[in-house]
Amino acid sequence: MTAASATGIASRLAQGAMTSVALAQAALDRISAENDRDRIFISVMADAAIEAAQASDARRAAGHALGPLDGLPIAVKDNIDVAGSITTSGSRHDFGGPAGADASVVARLRAAGAVILGKLNLHEGALGATTDNPFWGRCENPAVPGHTPGGSSGGSGAVVAAGIVPIALGTDTMGSVRIPAAYCGLWGLKPTRGLVSTSGLHYLSWTLDTIGPLATSAADLALAITAMAGHDARDPRSAAAPAGWSAALGAAPSLDGITLGRIDAASLADCEPAVVEAYDALLDGLSRQGATLRSVTVEGWEPGKARRAGLLMSEAECGSLIGEALDMHPDRFSQGFRDMIAYGRGARAERLAKAYWLFDALSAAALAALSGVDAIVLPTAPQRAFPHGAPAPANQADFTALANIAGLPAVAFPLPAPDGGAPASAQLLGHPFSEGRLLSIAEQAAG
Repeated sequence: MTAASATGIASRLAQGAMTSVALAQAALDRISAENDRDRIFISVMADAAIEAAQASDARRAAGHALGPLDGLPIAVKDNIDVAGSITTSGSRHDFGGPAGADASVVARLRAAGAVILGKLNLHEGALGATTDNPFWGRCENPAVPGHTPGGSSGGSGAVVAAGIVPIALGTDTMGSVRIPAAYCGLWGLKPTRGLVSTSGLHYLSWTLDTIGPLATSAADLALAITAMAGHDARDPRSAAAPAGWSAALGAAPSLDGITLGRIDAASLADCEPAVVEAYDALLDGLSRQGATLRSVTVEGWEPGKARRAGLLMSEAECGSLIGEALDMHPDRFSQGFRDMIAYGRGARAERLAKAYWLFDALSAAALAALSGVDAIVLPTAPQRAFPHGAPAPANQADFTALANIAGLPAVAFPLPAPDGGAPASAQLLGHPFSEGRLLSIAEQAAG
């Protein structure tokens, strides 16, 4: 099944070539027929989706469409609240029963007319990158059958790659939007910290978590993030974007005048050879298009060390939030997840303090590395999608975690596989609130 384009669907809806009800029903039919096999959805909101689609069609018929997202089907990772639905975070726990209200980001998408189909599978607790979930099943990668879609937002990548919806919401703690985008051949955006409210998110780490979209193009990501962004007084980390902020794509015909930072090749030593080859081909293409490439260094950044510090921080912060549930209802969580959180709960204060200090230093170093360049270009993940059941590489988040540590925006986009196999991926890491600039550059870079 070909992945769907949000901008293309929006155009056909506007032209009257299709209806929102037909779109929603077709998606629901596919979920009914395929989900027992592919394990993409945890819960489906069929009746509510059809009602929302009917309301969208009525608005459009009356000439009152709410914008390009009106009537488009969207699905939501199941660690984000949707009113009336239990948020499982990939466990068997109900966390107090059905959510009483939408998460802020879901409410904003509804206000733009989006039709919420249901909640998506994820790696348990958002703490991992395979989405081989012990309670909700092994989520399949439609782009590479038999392989992991990545994680923790594996269902979010799979649902777009399968063409069931054009846009899905994921969360990104150390790469959990961008890794599924990479493994599924998609585009994924991790926004600037605070640009998108996390009110209504069941945190893994309040320090690192962001909510971001996955889609099939830069234009689709721009549509989604425009609707999602906005200050929210309920979120203590929410930040108002600067005056004039926009995610709209520029119309630059080339990359002339763009300067991109590249990391020393020694940092890529543990990459799959095909990833390095695709990355090198991207750099060559950027130069041919007129971009200036400049070697940059993020002072003190050791990707593996930073990733391990982020994992410890996530385990400790998550444990502080759900420790009581783990103690009272251990059967609702897997042994592996309980062990990981127990490690964080038992960590010495000194180790945690060192992790937070490291992250402050790396945040400053990342901003310094961006001085004089428009963005830094990196592989997204050191490897491509790997078969379900194979050992998960420890370094999956080595290149993605830096954006979370520094609170910076990053966009992942697919690269052609040099061997014709599973897709590779690159990412651009940019200045705070530079989403529109990043998306425009990435669109040109991807060709």
